[in-house]
Amino acid sequence: MDKRYSQMTPHELQTEIAGLTEKARKAEQMGIVNELAVLERKITMAKAYMLNPEDFRPGGVYQIEGSDDTFRIDYINGVFAWGHRSSPSDGEEALPISVLKEK
Repeated sequence: MDKRYSQMTPHELQTEIAGLTEKARKAEQMGIVNELAVLERKITMAKAYMLNPEDFRPGGVYQIEGSDDTFRIDYINGVFAWGHRSSPSDGEEALPISVLKEK
């Protein structure tokens, strides 16, 4: 049985990301859009477990990768940052810390 990302070492996570990236490349070449989206989300989550949540501070404003929006962190829970987007939204949401970049 596969390990959870939270139980993997950094080396195991890097190996997992490399394997998922290769699968995503093949899915993209074959035009399997839904499989590509799932694999990209898995890569994002694996990358989140390679980061230190303590490097992200509540009250901080970060750029969301792949978006023009910024995100203000209210609190961190595991590898998820809970907070609000700069654009009008439906309220509080959680994003993996791997999609947040320093402004």
